Amino acid sequence: MIEIKNVSKSYNGTIKAVDDLNIIIPDGEIVGFLGPNGAGKTTTIKMVTGITKPDSGSITINGINVADNALEAKRQFGFVPDSPDMFLRLKGLEYLNFMSDIYDVDGDTRKQRIRELAERFDMESVLTDQIQSYSHGMRQKIVIMGVLVHSPSVWILDEPMTGLDPRSSFLLKEMMREHADSGKTVFFSTHVLEVAEKLCDKVAIINKGKLQFYGTMDEMREHFMTDDSLEKIFLEMTENE
Repeated sequence: MIEIKNVSKSYNGTIKAVDDLNIIIPDGEIVGFLGPNGAGKTTTIKMVTGITKPDSGSITINGINVADNALEAKRQFGFVPDSPDMFLRLKGLEYLNFMSDIYDVDGDTRKQRIRELAERFDMESVLTDQIQSYSHGMRQKIVIMGVLVHSPSVWILDEPMTGLDPRSSFLLKEMMREHADSGKTVFFSTHVLEVAEKLCDKVAIINKGKLQFYGTMDEMREHFMTDDSLEKIFLEMTENE
């Protein structure tokens, strides 16, 4: 579970990237985080993951306060950032072992998980190659594998479908559903509204740093008294952008 309570973040002391945000992402659900460019999605995710500190408010992950106990909070989640261009000089297998070392995954467990993930993502043949030789989609896949190697209870993903081929995108969505159905947490941002509508149990829409809506698609349609698609409702809600 992720709890974001009264969180605000300003840049240059004047521009509020996030303004008094309140969201609870419960166990057992996939929550999509939507908004136009510059709405505050990535800033929020950076605060949840401890990369950036909020000006005010609190964030807890599985009951652990990110500000007060950063290391223990970070052990609770796996984070897929919006860019996979990292550790490019490492070989794929070196990167996965590095991530396993960080999270104290023992030798037998890591071998099994790496083997299973490599098979699912069709990456067995390139694990001994340097990540800098990978395509964008392959880099995205190795980052996702590195995130999952310690089997975190909370998944946090920032635009995770970007660069993935259709098969890998389908596989990731399938794994996200499996993760939530096992009673764990998935929180991800996306610009692909069709994916959010089909995959998410709930959606949170943010615009100019403020939460515009949080709930199920049925609740959204009831709130706006319409049977329109998420895309149409979203565009109307953010039309000033």
